[in-house]
Amino acid sequence: MAAQAAQNGLPNISISPLLSQLTELSSSNIHSRKDKLVEGVAAAVGLIFTNQLSPVQCSSLLSLLHSTRLDREPLILAKCGQQMREAAAQPDRVALRNIIRIRGRKEGSYRGGFCDLVGTGGDGWSTFNVSTTASIVASPLLLLSKHGNRASSSTSGSADLLQAIKPKAPVLEAVTAKALPSIYQTSNYAFLFAPTFHPGMRHVAPVRKELGFRTIFNLLGPLANPIEGNIEARVVGVPRIELGPIFAEALRLSGARKGLVVCGEEQLDEISCAGKTRCWRLVERPNPAFRGPRDEEDEDFTTSDEEGEPRKLVEVNELTIEPSDFGLKPHALSEVSPGRMPQENAATLMTLLRNELPGGDPVLDFVLLNAAALFVIAGICDSDISDMGHGDDGKVIKEMGPGGLRWKEGVRRARWAVEGGQALASLERYIEASHAATNQ
Repeated sequence: MAAQAAQNGLPNISISPLLSQLTELSSSNIHSRKDKLVEGVAAAVGLIFTNQLSPVQCSSLLSLLHSTRLDREPLILAKCGQQMREAAAQPDRVALRNIIRIRGRKEGSYRGGFCDLVGTGGDGWSTFNVSTTASIVASPLLLLSKHGNRASSSTSGSADLLQAIKPKAPVLEAVTAKALPSIYQTSNYAFLFAPTFHPGMRHVAPVRKELGFRTIFNLLGPLANPIEGNIEARVVGVPRIELGPIFAEALRLSGARKGLVVCGEEQLDEISCAGKTRCWRLVERPNPAFRGPRDEEDEDFTTSDEEGEPRKLVEVNELTIEPSDFGLKPHALSEVSPGRMPQENAATLMTLLRNELPGGDPVLDFVLLNAAALFVIAGICDSDISDMGHGDDGKVIKEMGPGGLRWKEGVRRARWAVEGGQALASLERYIEASHAATNQ
């Protein structure tokens, strides 16, 4: 790492003082000292992306964050996620905001912004690629910015799935920061392939592989979407229940305004099709300090989380959901796992999008649950009217479930996207746009 940094003209920087401070932490002093370490830890993580840490110091840093459990501290996660985003390839944010204004479909409390549906991985269940499939199902009604990578702990990662699609797969590497606005000119969906947007992560890959345990980087993915400032809503899965409130707070500290952190009670980083799922919802509330126009329509309003004095503040509420709240029957996880190889999962994906799976199929219901949740959290299900297009009967399901939310309405909209072919058409537009981007 350090030798390559020198070749690139960047100096090797020692973090020995920080490492010494971390080694001095104990159960009796960590709470009083951890806040003073936040900026130093985040800055050290930032040096990894510019390849300015030696392998030994990089390994020591990741190991100490793990052993002290500082990699479970919300503020450290938020600050390190910020470092990772700042080191990423940067898209044209003005162009993305224009996409929201022109192509974003405002409905209910959804303002037309970009959305993400992602899990940290590492739950050990190796289920079907539900978050990727659900993100495609949601894309006819929402702008989707799906951030993902190849498999690390499962047999089929989101990138593996997409690259195995037949007869024509998307060109993942063609969706670059520069090309992203043009992708969204014709497609509601874009897959932001992590190696393309986070080239600095290659410097830490050998160290992570040799360490052999999960590090802070296994948690940073959902906090590192390169267009974070333009993300309006997200559903994030975590593999352990104790991580739920930690991750929700990290998202809040990162500026997220709408979100749902989920963990199935089986320690599943998705909304479980088998039973109960614990949830931590980021909820916007009016900010009494806001001094702008009373109505969003009275100003040049955008969905960016990065802009001035916020109209609303964010709090975290906990709730529990289960398949019956969505009007669906439960299915054992054994019916949607273990995950198969990418080619098999891609075939299932296309069968689902062609509406060839029978009603009540476990994989179909698993996907409907998770797509519905993104619709609900984005706010589109708050609308009392529905005009999605061909095949929509307009019969909004107003029944409220846990959290006072319309989970069954989310399923109705997800079914429409599948049964009417809109989700398949959205995927096909993304595939074509990715191929067109190779010529730019």
